[in-house]
Amino acid sequence: MCTRIFWNDNDVAKVTSRCMDWAVDDEPQLWFMPRGTERTGGTQAGAAAWRSTYSSVATSMWGVGSSDGMNEKGLAAHALFLYGVQPPTDTGRGTVTIALWVQYVLDNFSTVAEVIAHIDEIELLAPPIRGQYVGAHLALEDPSGDSAIIEPVNGEMVVHHGREFTVMANSPTYDEQLTNLARFAPFGGDLRPPGDITSDDRFVRASYFRHYLPEPASTAEAVAGVFGLSQNVAVPIGAPYDDGGVYPTWWHTVSDVTHLTYYFWSTRSPSAIWVDLAALADGTEVLALDPRDGALVGNVTDALRADSLVY
Repeated sequence: MCTRIFWNDNDVAKVTSRCMDWAVDDEPQLWFMPRGTERTGGTQAGAAAWRSTYSSVATSMWGVGSSDGMNEKGLAAHALFLYGVQPPTDTGRGTVTIALWVQYVLDNFSTVAEVIAHIDEIELLAPPIRGQYVGAHLALEDPSGDSAIIEPVNGEMVVHHGREFTVMANSPTYDEQLTNLARFAPFGGDLRPPGDITSDDRFVRASYFRHYLPEPASTAEAVAGVFGLSQNVAVPIGAPYDDGGVYPTWWHTVSDVTHLTYYFWSTRSPSAIWVDLAALADGTEVLALDPRDGALVGNVTDALRADSLVY
């Protein structure tokens, strides 16, 4: 359904691509959120409340939360679908819905290590969205090249923390994905990369081609490199899974956490766009943009307009 790929071992830029695969359009919006934004972890009783420490740019999903984004310190976060999410419950801590997990992280933390150090300060909830169960695990990265995968599984927050954790897809759990990857070359086995659209196959294929990326000569080449990997694991419109479900790729993003540039490409548009977060970081207004507008191309930082925050 979605895939995240972090290229953190080149000398030009630490960049991450991510694609969004879903049954229907998630109606994305690009948001700039200034420091000092007041926010809560949902409408439920006992929701956590906070004021954002860092400004950020994020992609929203159905206007109920952020599914992807990056803050002014270069910390980026990506929520991807995961079946069977079971976070710790009845902790007595303030609660945050999974739809707001990404934004909570971007608002409050500056590095991957800092997120991990404070992982138990909230209780995560997975209520239905538009009547549908939406579980998720979280991928994180920062300008140092650090990375982490966080999964709420069996009542625990399972963390894989380290520069080596550069690829994430969907179910099964990350431990199982790594076990499967070890069957393939050059990761311990001798199998060649598979070509299906399943999560397991996308995980292996993304890992395989990421392993062979040549050193980029420029930031543009680094960004294009991970965009290419994301497209390699994208799901074409109409392609069915084994269960008959169709979850095409609606958009791709790239987070350049070195230069604080956030890219978005709608698969319904011929052109990628990008936002210069460094230029916006000191802003005081919430800004928004519909990134699916086919007339948009290139740097759209100045095209964002003041708006009221919807979540």
